[in-house]
Amino acid sequence: MFLVLLVLLRSVVAPVLLLLTVLGTFFASLGASMWLFQNVLGFPALDTSVTLFAFLFLVALGVDYNIFLTTRAREERDRSGTRLGMIAALTATGPVITSAGVLLAAVFAVLGVLPVVALTQIGVIVCIGVLLDTLVVRTLLVPALVFLAGDRFWWPSRRPGTELRAPAEPREAAAVR
Repeated sequence: MFLVLLVLLRSVVAPVLLLLTVLGTFFASLGASMWLFQNVLGFPALDTSVTLFAFLFLVALGVDYNIFLTTRAREERDRSGTRLGMIAALTATGPVITSAGVLLAAVFAVLGVLPVVALTQIGVIVCIGVLLDTLVVRTLLVPALVFLAGDRFWWPSRRPGTELRAPAEPREAAAVR
């Protein structure tokens, strides 16, 4: 996934930050689900394959949503800068990501009512993870990371039209000559 994001975004910083958000979503959903399983549903432990399947689903979906948002942000950045580009990308892709995420969470929530414990656990973990990813990570965390990092988010690539220039001389040095 890192290599795909690296090639697609032509950046080193962006893929690292985006993969960290995906991993954070997975662990947060796993923790919330474990609390729910032990304190509400009465499951003593996870089925052995549940963690792997939930991880695969959440990483695939999280990276997919990241690609959708950040490729649009990169396109918009070329026109209007990093900050305004992310706002434009969020405006354009936000409703699609949110509606797809809510629909997908509902599909996985249906697994939560099946009488097979492993399917119930996968359904609940992925449902919580997709809702977290859609409603919190993609709408708040990723844009916040882009705003905090600024143009460094796209390092080492540069915005079109910005070429390397020698630093300008201070006015005092120019006036002395």
